[in-house]
Order: sequence, then C-alpha cells, then structure tokens
Amino acid sequence: MRYIPHTPEETQQMLKSVGLRSVAELFSSIPESLHMEKPLNLPEPLDEASLFRHLEALAGKNRIAAPHRSFLGGGVYRHFIPSAVKNLIQRSEFVTPYTPYQPEIAQGTLQVIFEFQTMAAEMFGMEVANASLYDGSTALGEAILMALRLQPKRKIVLIPRCLHPEYRQTVQSLLKNFDVSLVEIPLSPTGGVDPGAVGDYLKEEIAACVFPYPNFFGIVENNRELIQRIKDQGGLIIFCVTEPLSLGLFESPGALGADIVCGEGQSLGLAPSFGGPFVGLFATKEKYVRQMPGRLCGMTTDSKGRRGFVLTLATREQHIRRERATSNICTNQALCATQMTVYLSLLGKQGFQKLAQLNWQRAEYAKETLTQIKGINLAYPKVVTFNEFVLKLPTAADLVLKELKQKEIEGGIALGRWYPELGNALLVNVTELNETEDIENFAAALKETVHGLP
Repeated sequence: MRYIPHTPEETQQMLKSVGLRSVAELFSSIPESLHMEKPLNLPEPLDEASLFRHLEALAGKNRIAAPHRSFLGGGVYRHFIPSAVKNLIQRSEFVTPYTPYQPEIAQGTLQVIFEFQTMAAEMFGMEVANASLYDGSTALGEAILMALRLQPKRKIVLIPRCLHPEYRQTVQSLLKNFDVSLVEIPLSPTGGVDPGAVGDYLKEEIAACVFPYPNFFGIVENNRELIQRIKDQGGLIIFCVTEPLSLGLFESPGALGADIVCGEGQSLGLAPSFGGPFVGLFATKEKYVRQMPGRLCGMTTDSKGRRGFVLTLATREQHIRRERATSNICTNQALCATQMTVYLSLLGKQGFQKLAQLNWQRAEYAKETLTQIKGINLAYPKVVTFNEFVLKLPTAADLVLKELKQKEIEGGIALGRWYPELGNALLVNVTELNETEDIENFAAALKETVHGLP
C-alpha cells in the first residue's frame, strides 16, 4: 500500500460527496458505549521519510539465523516459485477482485478462472472442473456429499486409513450431521488400501470409495482392478490428490476410473507460509456437473461475436435457495487459484513433467542414501512413491526429530501421533529444493542422531 495520506481538504471533499459534515458523523451508527474515552497511547504520526527510517531501525534488530534444511511434507509442500509469479500476482487487478458477479467489468477474473478450470481438468483427466474451493480437505467433504446426492439411497462411504489423517478428521467433522456411514479401511501390509477389507463391503450398497493418490505415505497405488469391482457394484470412485505435481509422472485419476476428483493445489505455486495458503481442486464427469459444488465459468460470445466469459453455473447457497444448493460450506480461493494458474502457465506441460521427474529422482536418491545408515529401513520397501516415503527408525521418531532440530534440520513428520503402530516411523519429504548436499548432510546428521540416542 502506497503512503498517500489525505489532506484535510480532501477529507472534507469526500465527506461532502456522501452528504456528511465530519468523520465522527460517518461512524455515528456505533453506540456511544463502544466509543473510546481517550486516544490510544500511540506516538505522533511520521512523514514518509521518517517512517521508513523508523521501520529500518526496527528491521535492524532482527537476527538472521541460518535457514533450516526442511524435509517436511504431509500435505504441504515446498517448491521453487519463480519471481515472475510473485510479481504478476501482485498486480492490483488480481489482488483486489473478490468475485466476478458483474461479468461486464470482470472479464479478466473470469478468464483466469476459466483457464484454472481447464488446467485442473487436464491434470486430473476429467471432463469438467469447478472454480476452486477452500482447500483439499473440505473439497473431499464436498466430494463425498456430491456422491451421496448422486446415490441418494446409498449411505456407506469407504475411507482408507492411508488417507491424510487430517483429511479424515475434517470429513468426520463436516459430515457428522449427515445420514452417512463413514467406514475406515485398514492399511494393507504395503501401506496402502487393503483390498480384502474393501471386498468385505462389496456386498453392501456402497455410495463411494475414496482413493488417496498418492496416499499420506507418498505411495502411488494402481488400484484399477479394485476400482472396477466397486464400480460393478454401483459405487462411485473418489480420488483425493494432495500433491498434484505427481500427475506429471503418473496416470491421471480419470484414466484410472475416477468419477470425482478432489485435491489440494498448494504445491503448484503457493508457498507453505505458516501452513498455507491453500486452494481446493475439484473435477468430475460432465454428466454429474449439476451436482458439482461451487461454480463454473464458461466461455461464450457476445451479440457482436466477441469472445467473453461468464459464470455458467453457480449452485452455491449464496446464489440460489439454500435448500437447492449443492453446498452450504464451500468457498472460493480466487487469488490462490490465480496464483496457481500463473505458475502452471509459466511452467508449461513439458516443464510440469520435467519438474515431477526431478522431484522423483531427488526422493529416490534420498531413499537410497538414508537407508544405507545402519538400523534405518524403509517401512514400505516394495512400493512406488512420489516425493515422500516412510523410514523405520531404531528409536522413537519424535526424539530423533527433536535432536535434528538442534542441528537446524526439519527431518520430517513423526507418524506415531496418528498411527501408534508406526511410533518409530518418520515421514520424509524431498522436492527439487532439497539439493544433493542437503540430502547428504541430512543423512550424516540422522546417522549421528540415531546412533547417539540410548
């Protein structure tokens, strides 16, 4: 925000234009009981040059520590974001628009939304995608509710334990007042969806089954046969994607038989600052579009044949009667969706694939390097993973992480808090930001730590 104060004359001119005589009159609707009895204890105002000097003096008190090497993942991922993305997203036309209710003055916003939808649909291998949701976890809640609307006589939804535990918690919270039975499917010996446990429910009338892709442990499963068995029984298939960069290497959910795909777009151009921000992704088949939550932007032509963009479908409770809305909980992360769109536009299809390949290679190198340490093994050795993998340690993972933090290394996530049977297991994430030197330093610190603990 530029430092442009208003002069008394300008203030009076603005007040006059709205028919008021003073600033106090502008806030006359506030009850007197809420008025301050004395001014805040603040210093006198400063001119622009003095303010900058003051801020520089405050900044000079900061102590710059060496950056921690991070191997954290678990649904929030660090990737390099080009400066061009940050520069473009700060343009006022991107930052200030809230929602494109007036298409005649919101063509830019509508076009960005249209491009975002197109990219999401292509990534997921689906026919139609919406104009974003709040985040991946609530998008999963939306996907399950949509499946229940499509299968109104069916109430069973299968949710595997290898799905992100916080996504499972969110779904339980969002759907607790709905007529649905959420059935947890246990882990298979290889850390994925247990097909035997799913098979036990195929005799029931399943509304939907959720497949994480990759799952919380970074495992990429091909459940094509199991998916077909569920579809043969009339159940819908929901894919949940927390790291969409993986789709630069692996088959799309659509190719594997998905009916609904939801996920998280944070890793595509959004920095994990304080755990976010996030942007929910949602796609489905065109025949289900009327039950898709959120809204849909379309491209058309005006009366003069010029290309234009409009909100084609808006089934949010803000737009139509609450009882007819497909969702009363969804929202739209327009600025985050714009940033993701800019990032993917600059990356391009080939760049997307090359970046996914680089991430996979770095993670595989980390696997090989870390498992050379005596006493450290892969918890799930014979599986395909992307970016993340689970290490089995000779001692409690939370103790190891505490020691690594003293060495300025964020070594991963201890899994014992969600999976008691994995108390000595560590979820490690590796992206293109983890150079070979970082991985080798991590390995040396981990070796020293695990061999030094009692």
